[in-house]
Amino acid sequence: MKSTLRRFLVNNRLLLAAVLIGLGFWTGFAVTWWIAWIPFLVAIIMVTAHFMVGPMTLIQGYVENGDMEGAQKFLDKVKYPNLLYKPIRSSYYMLRANFSTMGEDLDKAEADLKKGLEAGMPEKEYEGTAYLQLGSIAYKKGDTKGALEHLRKAVKIGLPDEDSKATAFLQLSSLYLQRRDFKSAKLYFNKAKSAKATNDQVVSQIKEMTKYMARIPG
Repeated sequence: MKSTLRRFLVNNRLLLAAVLIGLGFWTGFAVTWWIAWIPFLVAIIMVTAHFMVGPMTLIQGYVENGDMEGAQKFLDKVKYPNLLYKPIRSSYYMLRANFSTMGEDLDKAEADLKKGLEAGMPEKEYEGTAYLQLGSIAYKKGDTKGALEHLRKAVKIGLPDEDSKATAFLQLSSLYLQRRDFKSAKLYFNKAKSAKATNDQVVSQIKEMTKYMARIPG
């Protein structure tokens, strides 16, 4: 019941604000202007919330429940992202970048990540994650220089969990292998192992790379 009411309020902020403004004028003319300011104030708050917060509070719930389609629908309802409050704006662009990455639209994901960074991340770990994603995108696009730059920056800023750290170190190791810088490749690979990742995919990558690293001299 609460979630339904909340969804209704978020979806209809502007309509409700218009109704409240009408109620305010009616109250002012028919009753007294001493209390007419109350619906006006609530209307202003609703309009402000519509443009500065948007549906982001609802989107989080959809993401947590694994309903990506529902989250995407609400994300698409944000028509003026530049009006969002800065921390919310960065979250909006980060989330949109994730959806673009899942859809293999790497250019759009890259652009959104950069916009999110420009808006300012609420915490350093999120900033590190954004650079990790930028590094991964550059890696996929074959931009070795850009990938190295972003991944090193991600590691320097800090990442939120061991899986993210291991992923960054593995990608750095692979990039240095491509450059035939075996010393750096082994250094970052050892860091990836030390990160003690728990994600199955990351653990599998480390196991596969261990076999390859064993054959590298030095």
